[in-house]
Amino acid sequence: RLPHALIVGVKKGGTRAVLEFIRGHPGVRALGTEPHFFDRHYERGLEWYRHLMPRTLDSQITMEKTPSYYITREAPQRIFNMSQNTKLIVVVRNPVTRAISDYTQTLSKRPDIPTFEGLSFRNRSLGLVDTSWSAIRIGLYALHLESWLQYFPLSQIHFVSGERLITDPATEMARVQDFLGLKRLITEKHFFFNKTKGFPCLKKAGGGTLPRCLGKSKGRPHVQIDPDVLEQLQDFYRPYNIRFYEAVGRDFRWE
Repeated sequence: RLPHALIVGVKKGGTRAVLEFIRGHPGVRALGTEPHFFDRHYERGLEWYRHLMPRTLDSQITMEKTPSYYITREAPQRIFNMSQNTKLIVVVRNPVTRAISDYTQTLSKRPDIPTFEGLSFRNRSLGLVDTSWSAIRIGLYALHLESWLQYFPLSQIHFVSGERLITDPATEMARVQDFLGLKRLITEKHFFFNKTKGFPCLKKAGGGTLPRCLGKSKGRPHVQIDPDVLEQLQDFYRPYNIRFYEAVGRDFRWE
């Protein structure tokens, strides 16, 4: 089937964790890879997309996640055209931390890229932040949200705190299950904290089996950034964060 719910963003926010945790629910069948249908492969058509999805029972929800959908201008309308009842999940975290995580991931693949500071500012002495750099632009959550609200009411969009997903995964996943209309079967007893990675892992049901932890690329140490640079970026994002809190009705406490 075509998906009933989509994890549409954001990159380096915690989308993989939400996907892996919700896949532990018997009422969910989710695609493990990112199909990028609504941003890169739309011309292939809905039948191509449908055949990527796992087989589901009538009682189950089909899901997929592609974090780049959130910042893709065409994605909201394309998803609406598929089904105006689609439920959307957006995982967000402090945009400064998110940008550093994004940069750290890119640096691990391309060690020759410019410094984080050099990419973040057009002119640091004047405080001119470079919003053309995707790592900065993704964190303008309020601006991207406007495109989604043209097609979907807030009641069909659920926002997950990436920070709370680490410190209190059971509560965040309880909210996700409620949003999806699922019975709360993933609870605090299913989680334990992996001190090495700094992330929670999901215990598999039945006992005795290996837990489901995030992959090797998750939890890598962030590069060290000048505190003054961090402060400048926090100042830059603050008005956008406040607009976002007001729009979604939740204070994520990034200040």
